[in-house]
Amino acid sequence: MGTRDCNHICDESSPGIGEAGRTGEWRTHVPVIDDKRCTASKLNKPTCFLCWLYCPEAVMTRSIPPTIDLEYCKGCGICAQVCPVQAIAIVPEEKKLD
Repeated sequence: MGTRDCNHICDESSPGIGEAGRTGEWRTHVPVIDDKRCTASKLNKPTCFLCWLYCPEAVMTRSIPPTIDLEYCKGCGICAQVCPVQAIAIVPEEKKLD
């Protein structure tokens, strides 16, 4: 039985994808993941995922390689700040590579 199934009231919340809504036209910067530097991608194992853990919009996937839902990403840069191997760079929106 998981904690969500125990019927106790708690103060835990779970973010949903894009809690604050879609990005719109106002985002100026976007994160770009370098899979060659990403620990999970290099080891091909579900490890690290600090970007997923700290993303306030829950737009990072816990997959190998991690991906970002840019429709909801606000470009805040928290993922890049917490990445221990600097695998995520924040670049101007117009310079991102698709």
